[in-house]
Amino acid sequence: MVREFTNIQQASSAAVAYIVDLAGSAVRDKGFFTLVLAGGSTPRQTYELLSAAANAEQMPWQQCHFFWGDERWLPANHPESNFCMADKALLSRVPIPAHNIHRITTGHKNPETGAELYERHLRDFFHLQGRAGMKSNVKDMAIPSFDLVLLGMGTDGHTASLFPGSSLLEEKKKWVAAVPEGVGSPPVARITLTLPLLNGAENVIFLTSGSRKRAILDTILTRPEEAVELYPAARIKPAGNLVWLASAEG
Repeated sequence: MVREFTNIQQASSAAVAYIVDLAGSAVRDKGFFTLVLAGGSTPRQTYELLSAAANAEQMPWQQCHFFWGDERWLPANHPESNFCMADKALLSRVPIPAHNIHRITTGHKNPETGAELYERHLRDFFHLQGRAGMKSNVKDMAIPSFDLVLLGMGTDGHTASLFPGSSLLEEKKKWVAAVPEGVGSPPVARITLTLPLLNGAENVIFLTSGSRKRAILDTILTRPEEAVELYPAARIKPAGNLVWLASAEG
């Protein structure tokens, strides 16, 4: 489903409405809610709106668990860290228990170690939840079903830290992987969730803005086979619902 908006403020408000609604439903159904946060600049307004009093009071913060779709290999307090942005815009403003914040840690020996540790953390988390939300894919590899994954898309069609031409687009087993430096902005090494994990989600929301990204979305919608070869975002085909919130203005 595609919903179109004039500006990013309207699209962000729609994203917040989805988050509040899905959080309430998940907590009623199973007692907790899992949300994977996007990085970059586009979702900042969504996070700020979600932390505003009128929206924050509707969120079951004590039962909400926050994860990240990707992270840059930077200190947690670096201004271009995805965690740092989300923390300033949202997490530090609302009563989320510290143990409900599942950030991708950096500063290990190398990004590969960081990726291994985050995958281990995810496996431990879902195991401790009594395997709630777990499902199996066609190869019978158990993967967790996040309640909601929030994603952005770059002007090259990348999403999370899955870039065009990357071998990680063919990854089938790992949930989390390291991305070498030299791609993206800034061109630092990264850690990203992989397609099997992202596509296991119950709900995925893409938040995009601007005409260049709209052109990519049009290709994804009208020429899907071509788009899959060009744009990693076209490979997001979740088990559940996929919604594009597209803003005309950048």
